[in-house]
Amino acid sequence: MKQILNHARIVLADHVIDNGALEIENGLIAAIHEQPLPTGENLAGALLLPGLVEIHTDNLEKHLMPRNGVLWPILPAVITHDAQCVAAGITTVLDALAVGDLEGESVRLDTLHSSFQAIDQGMREDALRADHLFHLRCELAYPQLMDELLPLIAHSAVKLVSVMDHTPGQRQYRDLEQYKKYYGKKKVGWSQDTFLAAVEERKAKQAEFAGRHKQAVVEMARARGIALASHDDTDEAHIAEALRDGVAISEFPTTLEAAAAAKRHGLATVMGAPNVVRGGSHSGNVAALELARHGLLDILSSDYVPASLLHGAWLLHAQAGWSLPRAVAAVSLNPARAVGLADRGDIAVGQRADLVAMTARGDAPLVRSVWKLGGRVF
Repeated sequence: MKQILNHARIVLADHVIDNGALEIENGLIAAIHEQPLPTGENLAGALLLPGLVEIHTDNLEKHLMPRNGVLWPILPAVITHDAQCVAAGITTVLDALAVGDLEGESVRLDTLHSSFQAIDQGMREDALRADHLFHLRCELAYPQLMDELLPLIAHSAVKLVSVMDHTPGQRQYRDLEQYKKYYGKKKVGWSQDTFLAAVEERKAKQAEFAGRHKQAVVEMARARGIALASHDDTDEAHIAEALRDGVAISEFPTTLEAAAAAKRHGLATVMGAPNVVRGGSHSGNVAALELARHGLLDILSSDYVPASLLHGAWLLHAQAGWSLPRAVAAVSLNPARAVGLADRGDIAVGQRADLVAMTARGDAPLVRSVWKLGGRVF
């Protein structure tokens, strides 16, 4: 069955068609027209974008525990998370599941395997509207990392593995005061002595586990052809380490120096769209817009706010001087290619008809309609 989306501003990889039409057949883009056709669904001048591709979101966590201490049933939580992503224009989601947590007991540890199974079940039973894949975030200093990872990494939907080290005193938390400020909110009655003891305990775990865990994780990902990402790179030494490991993606570099080194060596850089929308990092690191203005940003991730992905891309266009195709590629084509997805991410003949129609009110983009494989899902 053929569909026609008509009278749209179509954002292609290299230019924007001001008033064109798109033909869809069997879930794929069949033809692109620079002029409107006599018939078809009238999009009334809305922008038509490729469906957004999200490679690092932990948005599910807030639905698993909507209030502190309250665990929600897992499949309904996944369905709600999925609906929120689709309403934000995201048609491909790499759910970033944390394998390990330095905080000890947490919703991440308690729900890792049940969340993985619920997402898998939702996809198999066609209960989800977006296409869901997996990003396994490996906390290297977590003692039981390998026990938790081994049952998951062989799944065919695992498309990205990242190696993380949230030990205080380096990378994202090289400033211990920032670390204390962030994590102190979660700990009732933390004294200075308690804080320093926790820091030393985590440094000891890093020394014991991080090195050998990283070697094992890297080898497992390479053997399966899974894309690898580093996390919170801070300096050139971290980028050199990532290159030795065969990493292709530098997630959330914390400094201009690290992002510049990543770019020089051909790594794709990822920054958080909330960083763009808020105008800076919540943990005091480099601003995403600064990297964008220096040409050091390739991919945006919604991280913990699905609606920030389209908003962030729109601000790259409005505030960083990026062309619309370049800004849209940061949330569609670039992330898709970075994790090996060749069938989506841009509007081109033969690609999946994953699409978003949007308008805008000033700096705020409004999602009007979303299609996955040509079927309307929002």
